[in-house]
Amino acid sequence: MNSKVVLLVEDEALILMDIEAALVDEGFDVVTAINGAKAIEVFEADPARVDAVVTDINLGKGPNGWELVRHIRAHQSEMPIVYMSGDSAHEWSAKGVPESVLIPKPFVHAQIITALSTLMNHSAQV
Repeated sequence: MNSKVVLLVEDEALILMDIEAALVDEGFDVVTAINGAKAIEVFEADPARVDAVVTDINLGKGPNGWELVRHIRAHQSEMPIVYMSGDSAHEWSAKGVPESVLIPKPFVHAQIITALSTLMNHSAQV
């Protein structure tokens, strides 16, 4: 069985590496991007390769997490999405996409893994 590929988008390098290690430990293949523009570039290079997205909301200059996910969902409407945010959680109901999960920072890795696994299992059954 092939590992599921997660596109992980986080503008803080230490957080990115920490979450990447946790996802790899759980058996996921991880492709990383440090900002929204790079994430769109990675996704567009091979959209079929990406099975799920874990993204921060505030990604510095360029597209934010809300914009990134809307772009991805325009191409793959069932893509499992996990948002992470330290200060934008209150915007999720208005700006987040349906069938997504928002994990407020700080969090433990298990929250990301559980949300991701739940969404991926749900999309596999649809």
